[in-house]
Amino acid sequence: MIQTLAFYLFAILVVASGALTILSRNPVHSVLWLIMAFFNAAGLMVLVGAEFIAMLLVIVYVGAVAVLFLFVVMMLDIDFAELRSGFARYWPFGVALVLVLGSEMVIAGGAWEAGGLQLARRAAPTPAGMSNIQALGALIYSRYLYVFEGAGLVLLVAMIGAIVLTHRARGGVRGQKVARQNQRRPQDAIKLVDPAVGQGVSL
Repeated sequence: MIQTLAFYLFAILVVASGALTILSRNPVHSVLWLIMAFFNAAGLMVLVGAEFIAMLLVIVYVGAVAVLFLFVVMMLDIDFAELRSGFARYWPFGVALVLVLGSEMVIAGGAWEAGGLQLARRAAPTPAGMSNIQALGALIYSRYLYVFEGAGLVLLVAMIGAIVLTHRARGGVRGQKVARQNQRRPQDAIKLVDPAVGQGVSL
């Protein structure tokens, strides 16, 4: 009974947060509603026993992606009046896109149910005495090891590419010379003076 109430609570909050993410005119509010949707989706994952996915939603999506979105939106100089004027211009295209995506989801769901397979046969069974995280780790690091390493290499290349594309050579910037800093002695950096009374220090 408690699990059923928790499921409906999380599900209603996820749907409401997702709708408010789209309908909010303030981008900052949209990101905050998105964070709330991630938290409630993590709650749903806990209810079905996928605690690893719930942890990923909270740590990766809420702790990194959504916070990054929030920082970027807050740093942008957004003209909200221009956003409101552009909404009325493009709403027919948005409605058409929603209808197309909705019809695709209905067709995909019908094709999924048309197979006649039971839910227990569709889901991958977890071995007895092994938690969800252990089963997922054993599968990733055995059967899908090369795919997992390939995904890591793709992310590494993407990170290097982003650094190269955003790197700009700046003039007039004094670079750091580590060798000269290590060779500098304390007596070269400190000068002790003993000025007389009423006499200032000459630099």
